[in-house]
Amino acid sequence: MALKLEKTPMRELDPQERRHHFKEVALGYTLEEAIQEAKRCIQCKKPMCVTGCPVNVQIPQFINALAQGDVEEALKIIKETNNLPAVCGRVCPQEEQCEKKCVLGRKGDSVAIGRLERFAADYFMDREEPAERPASPNGKRVAIVGGGPAGLTAAADLAKLGYDVTVFEAFHELGGVLVYGIPEFRLPKAVVKKEVEKLKDLGVTFRTNVVVGKTILIDELFEYGYEAVFVGSGAGLPKFMNIPGENLNGVYSANEYLTRINLMKAYDFPQSHTPVKKGRKVFVVGGGNVAMDAARSALRLGADEVHIVYRRSEQEMPARLEEVHHAREEGIIFDVLTNPVEIIGEEGWVKGIKCIRMELGQPDSSGRRRPIPVPGSEFIMEADIVIMAIGTSPNPLIKNSTPGLETTSWGGIVVDEETGATSKEGVYAGGDAVTGAATVILAMGAGKRAAKAIHEKLSNQ
Repeated sequence: MALKLEKTPMRELDPQERRHHFKEVALGYTLEEAIQEAKRCIQCKKPMCVTGCPVNVQIPQFINALAQGDVEEALKIIKETNNLPAVCGRVCPQEEQCEKKCVLGRKGDSVAIGRLERFAADYFMDREEPAERPASPNGKRVAIVGGGPAGLTAAADLAKLGYDVTVFEAFHELGGVLVYGIPEFRLPKAVVKKEVEKLKDLGVTFRTNVVVGKTILIDELFEYGYEAVFVGSGAGLPKFMNIPGENLNGVYSANEYLTRINLMKAYDFPQSHTPVKKGRKVFVVGGGNVAMDAARSALRLGADEVHIVYRRSEQEMPARLEEVHHAREEGIIFDVLTNPVEIIGEEGWVKGIKCIRMELGQPDSSGRRRPIPVPGSEFIMEADIVIMAIGTSPNPLIKNSTPGLETTSWGGIVVDEETGATSKEGVYAGGDAVTGAATVILAMGAGKRAAKAIHEKLSNQ
């Protein structure tokens, strides 16, 4: 039988239809399509795909089960190391991780590992999934700060080992960036909620609306009987360019803009209580996944024209190729090799954006060619909303309220890379609170490493 070099296509909503609503764009595989794709896997003796997965999912084994039509066994294998498969199957950059290592990619398309993981998880969304039985309690308590990917992963792994785990979340909803940052059309909130409910079945306790560092201090958690604390509080502090006009009405950080839309449901105002300015001509500054999410959200809110303004070329964009492709299909305009130098206002509101053309010089520390301004190339475009999507850093609240916790100059918590241990005894950390804004799966990998280290430490006490 000849080797099939192309991936099994996945159905998507029509671009002209989906740009008007927040329904999920990618529709997933049917059982027949999943089996067809799974049979493309050649079951390598040395599966490099596993080495590309930050949580070490046993990829060939779960794909082999799918190829046999045994979805229950496939999901069981995935969940041995990944407690959020429906999430990861949708938002992980598989093309830069597991799929990049697939040997089929040398001659054609790699196996669609992410799509298959999503299928296995989605198959049981409306069916009875085999329940995971809570472990026998071991009498030890662990506190998790932050209900995002890192915290949820650490909580699940520790609960499976018998720990009494409590997750403290600042927002009223669990999921962290999964619920406030990633739009419904990429990751439906019902999917996140379902994954969180499964953690409750493991015995994890969740306390929302608790701001650790304000409502309660990390030192107080130890006083209340917790024997270890994992900090997975993310990176929610937005960055700005410090150019004239950034304080005008109509300028948003992508963090605020997406939180209003995703978590506060601003798209449904006044039925929801949180508004957001919809805008006619919207400019999003940045070239990552967050920039794509903000631009595509602005389009769905009814903007006539949405621009991505990025100082390098499209080849240097850090966003996933799939997200760039979807944005372009939906009509987002890409102004590359362009950088804002001023936001122009009138009576306190944004009226335009002044930019300068850029050209690429020698590579910088990121390995990408450094953008250099072209003298005399400034120009002005009409705008009524500008969204800054140029990165985030950790909120300083925990750093400022926790004596003995070492941090970097930009606020990231300093940890041992192997264990996640911080400079403060009994405190571990991982995810964006350590690295700055990164991917969901890397945060999950950090949560797993820290959970393992916490277990080893507490078991030896």
